[in-house]
This record gives sequence, structure tokens and C-alpha cells, in this order.
Amino acid sequence: MSRIDRAKEAARQRIRESGLRPTRQRLALARLLFENGDRHVTAESLHAESKTAGERLSLATVYNTLHQFTAAGLLRQVTIEAGRSYFDTNVSDHHHFLVERSGELIDIPAAAVDVRKLPIAPKGHEVARVDVIVRLKAAERR
Repeated sequence: MSRIDRAKEAARQRIRESGLRPTRQRLALARLLFENGDRHVTAESLHAESKTAGERLSLATVYNTLHQFTAAGLLRQVTIEAGRSYFDTNVSDHHHFLVERSGELIDIPAAAVDVRKLPIAPKGHEVARVDVIVRLKAAERR
């Protein structure tokens, strides 16, 4: 079995195990997302990557698929600010550095951030997850 065939089969299996049907569009996007390790993408960057790879997908299809993958637990959505979200293939417990100039996200291991003093959740609620985003700028030269 070739590397491409193995990648296609791995994508198909991952999608099926999440409870989704492995459509052509989902398979194409899953291969792009998961084939080369953990990464952070926007819908727009993944759409551009899919076009470069020869896939004919609308931006709406990319958005819908990213949200379906997130709901199925395959991705984690990281919202930086209103209207600016990334999708993270690393769904483990971790935080992020945001390089403000470039928009690059860099993973921070969960154990590197101490969040012991959280407020008590309001009645009828519980804390689902804590997302810490540490914003970085270029250091001033001295």
C-alpha cells in the first residue's frame, strides 16, 4: 500500500470513528489537516491549501467541515477574538502563545500554566475547559 493510500485510509478511519460519514470533502480536508502532525489553521488558510492541492471545495464547505470535525472531537476551536478563530488538530489539554504580528499560534503544555485560583462556576454550571492565550510581541531592543 502506498503512502497516499495509507493516508487516505487513515483519514477514512478517523472520520468513521468520530461518527461522521467519510464524504469526499471530509476525506480531502482530513488528509490536509492530519497528515503532517499537529497544526493550527483558519478556514481561509485551509481553503487556500485545498485549492493548491487541486480540491474543488467552497469556503462554506471548509467552514462547515471544520465545525463538524470540532463537534465530533477531531479538532479544537481556538477563538482569539470575535471573528478570528483557529482550528487546532491537537485536542489534548494545552494552551497557546499568539505571535501578534504574524498570527501564529504555538502550543504551550498544560502543565506550564498554573490556573489554580479559578472562580467558582455559577449555579447550574461547571468549568468545561480553561483556555489561556499568551500574546507575544517582538522584544524591544536595548
